[in-house]
Amino acid sequence: MMSTPVLYSPDDVRKLAAGGDAILIDVRDRKDYEAGHIPGAVNMPDIFTYLAETTEDGLKTLRDTFASLFADYGLDGKKTAIIYEDALHTRYGASCRGYWILSYLGYPRVGILDGGLSAWRREGGAFTTEVTTPVRTQFPLSINAGLMATYADVRAALGSATVRLLDNRDRVEWLGDSSSPYGVDFAPRKGRIPGAVWIEWYDFMQVTDNHAAFRSVEEIRALAASRGLFPDDDIIIYCFKGARAANTYVALASAGFTRLRIYMGSWNEWSRNPDLPIEDGLPKAAAPYRAGQAGTAK
Repeated sequence: MMSTPVLYSPDDVRKLAAGGDAILIDVRDRKDYEAGHIPGAVNMPDIFTYLAETTEDGLKTLRDTFASLFADYGLDGKKTAIIYEDALHTRYGASCRGYWILSYLGYPRVGILDGGLSAWRREGGAFTTEVTTPVRTQFPLSINAGLMATYADVRAALGSATVRLLDNRDRVEWLGDSSSPYGVDFAPRKGRIPGAVWIEWYDFMQVTDNHAAFRSVEEIRALAASRGLFPDDDIIIYCFKGARAANTYVALASAGFTRLRIYMGSWNEWSRNPDLPIEDGLPKAAAPYRAGQAGTAK
């Protein structure tokens, strides 16, 4: 189980903010932030939009980019960073992606507003259009490499008896009908990483009246077990760019899964490298990967 809290209720966030102990980070588009946000929150849509590459240079750029952005926003290691979006199911896991990026960068205090602005609004939380100007600080960078899977790690896991690949994209992407959530042909190839199992990311949440909450520990474990995934397994999660994967990461970690990595480049990176194999068309059950049998895009 996670040793420190990850999901903070609106009341928890109010108390932290009132004591000056929190930096609230709104991951929505600038226009949505400007239309109304939690008082004191800063806006960082890059958390959602950034497309990562997991080459050595790509990882360095990722680290440098976000360490600098978070320094601009006053994250000094002492204040708790609370990330929020509209609701947990509406922006492809953006708040969870922010949580995961900060965890990867080694930030010691980070959480997610449970239920997002949907929950904040339900509980009478205040909104403002006033823009906060944070004071730049030194970001305490301390990479937690164990959270990251690179394309090389995923390629090495193909056909592995010990590493499991979990694809949690939308059904149309898993089936190879669309290459991304941003357009059918946004990426050059459609399909799956061979040997991956699939659980659509929405399934880890219960949605009622546009308010999403993660399912119970028992439900999450049962859903994972239905695909042969168990709490002690070595699991790499991927989606299109690591946002939905981060939502699933939080769900599984909260249910006691302890060996989780996110392939941050995800399908956006994998599909753009013609040397990396894919499976397309209808899924071939759990057919093991064999070198030379990779599918090609139609």
